[in-house]
Amino acid sequence: MDITLTFERPEDGPETGPVTVGWFLTSDKGAVLYDPPERLIQRPPNKAHAKSASRCPAVIQLESRYFMVKCPFDLHIGFKRDDKGKAVLVNRAGAASPVRGNKLGDVIVLMNEAEWRYPDRPTVQLLLPYCFIADEMVYLSQIGTFAHYRPDPLPGTIFGGRFPLTVWPRPLMWAFEWHAPDQDLILKRGEPLFYVQFEAVDPTRPVQLVEAERTPELVAYLEKIGGVANYVNQTFGLFKAAEAMRPKRLLVPKKRE
Repeated sequence: MDITLTFERPEDGPETGPVTVGWFLTSDKGAVLYDPPERLIQRPPNKAHAKSASRCPAVIQLESRYFMVKCPFDLHIGFKRDDKGKAVLVNRAGAASPVRGNKLGDVIVLMNEAEWRYPDRPTVQLLLPYCFIADEMVYLSQIGTFAHYRPDPLPGTIFGGRFPLTVWPRPLMWAFEWHAPDQDLILKRGEPLFYVQFEAVDPTRPVQLVEAERTPELVAYLEKIGGVANYVNQTFGLFKAAEAMRPKRLLVPKKRE
């Protein structure tokens, strides 16, 4: 299938300077919980030696192109099957959990067992409101936190993904494939949850990340492309149609008072 996109602004000529990418939350509900994405920087950097990795151009180039999203919740979740064999999540923290039991389903969900990639690896999704947008062609890649050391590794891996955020802005969820479901999944608020990388047509251009206004035009466009995965199997085949109905400008940097 040919899904080559032609998104461009020919009257502007070739793009130069930093690539501007906007981030925003799809809802203001509980917005105080969600920290702004941060550029990946390994601290504390040792720059005393000329050959320090902190001064290596390749390391600096790599880190400058990733942004980190932090976990907004403290969660201690287990997996089990009930007396009917149905897969269920267990709130191991019980009454001590910062997230109320009746709100846990608003935060993390266990995917339908028929949709797991492997029958012995449950898949869970952490529901998040983070969304990104750009007014020139930019691809977003969501990946695991390869630069973050965990004394107690997660009992599985996260699903990555890559898509053109310019025409397909969508809330990013954290999808986890539970390789060792006999081990609990423990997430801590403030720890790195995932990284995002942005790719423009010209890979040499740096990325400038700004908070974006959730304008009526942006909200309307999100509504037009939202939820379509429930009705078609190959959403990438809708990119051309989405591009045709996309307003020319969607990224409006948020003004600071």
